[in-house]
Amino acid sequence: MKRDNNTDIAYFAAGCFWGVETAFRKISGVTDVIVGYTGGHIENPTYADVCRGDTGHAEAVEVVYDSEKVSYKMLVDAFWKMHDPTTLNRQGPDVGEQYRSAIFYLDLEQKSIAEASKLELQSSDGMRNKKVVTDITQAGVFYPAEEYHQRYFEKKGIDPTCHV
Repeated sequence: MKRDNNTDIAYFAAGCFWGVETAFRKISGVTDVIVGYTGGHIENPTYADVCRGDTGHAEAVEVVYDSEKVSYKMLVDAFWKMHDPTTLNRQGPDVGEQYRSAIFYLDLEQKSIAEASKLELQSSDGMRNKKVVTDITQAGVFYPAEEYHQRYFEKKGIDPTCHV
C-alpha cells in the first residue's frame, strides 16, 4: 500500500520493537522505520498501557520502503530471520501478548505474500517439529510510540541486544 507517491508501508511485530526497528533500518530500500503499537482495542495507547499486557496491542514497527529497491516479500523474508516465529507471545526474555509475532497486512497482495511465505517457512527443514505461530492479521490503526522509543539504540549508542 502506498504511503505517498514514492514509498510503500508495511507493519510487523517481532518482540521488542527496538531490535525490530534496528534490523529493518539495515535493509537497503527501507527509508524509515517507526516504532509503535497496533492490533489492540484502546485508542492512543502509551508504552505503560501496552506493557500492562491488557490492551491487545503488539509492539510493532511501521516500515516505510521504496518498492523499486526492496519488495514486500524481501521484507517478510527478513522478518522471519530477525526473531523466533515459533515462540508464542515471547521473544527472548520478553513475555506477553505485546511481544507476539505478527504481520499486519494492508491489502490482499500483502496478505497473500505473507501467508505463502509463512507456509514456505513452516514446510522448511529448519521447522521440523516446530510450529510457526505468527499471526497474519489485517492492519488496524498504528500508533507511533513515544519519541524516546524512536531510534532507541541509536540514541543510546548501544548495540541492539534483543533480537537474533
